[in-house]
Amino acid sequence: MDKIRVLNRNQIKYIAIIAMVIDHIAWAFVPLNSVQGAAMHFVGRLTGPIMGFFLAEAYLHTRSVPKLALRLGIFALISWYPFSLFENGTWPTTDFGVIYTLFLGLIAVWMWDKAKIEEWMKLLIFIGILLLSQFGDWVISDVLWPFFMVIYKDDKIRKWYWFAGVCVYSIINSFVSMGVYKGIAQFGIFVAMFILMFMYNGQRGSGHPFHKWFFYIFYPLHLFVLALIRYDMI
Repeated sequence: MDKIRVLNRNQIKYIAIIAMVIDHIAWAFVPLNSVQGAAMHFVGRLTGPIMGFFLAEAYLHTRSVPKLALRLGIFALISWYPFSLFENGTWPTTDFGVIYTLFLGLIAVWMWDKAKIEEWMKLLIFIGILLLSQFGDWVISDVLWPFFMVIYKDDKIRKWYWFAGVCVYSIINSFVSMGVYKGIAQFGIFVAMFILMFMYNGQRGSGHPFHKWFFYIFYPLHLFVLALIRYDMI
């Protein structure tokens, strides 16, 4: 099995970014209830689980959680306009992007792991965070994926059991809320899970700052460009 662990963190993140672009192109220009749309969204389903997983890795290895939270918070705000424009052709709306959801995921993990408060208070705050994620992309899932990866970091079986459980929830929710084609496409998240479990070698790859900042900058930029094309603004 170790022979297929050939991908480092940077490589997997770029796979997720490419999948994200394919997914957003499909949302903008390809009917959801079509074979082509389902195929493109299937590929696009790699992004959410991968980003959630690497958020957990960032939390566990960063030298400053506050700086990580600040960075996510700032880019969540920066991405608000292009994501809202992409989704609705207008701004402001209550639609935020995936960086917003990842920011909430980080806050949830940080609170649960470090806050010196009663368990029932943690649970209430956690539920509140899940409710707030309704305004983001990858609702609930990109809070739960990093959460379980951190909380069960020392239990390899349990953390992947819960990771898979979130995948199942996401698939069922897609079938119920968006129909058969989107539900089928959602099975792509298990491809992401396979990549993370069996192909990730645990290495960071190049430490050049470019790899750290690329997603933060590319995410709002590509949404803005796609929005301009989608709504004939250029």
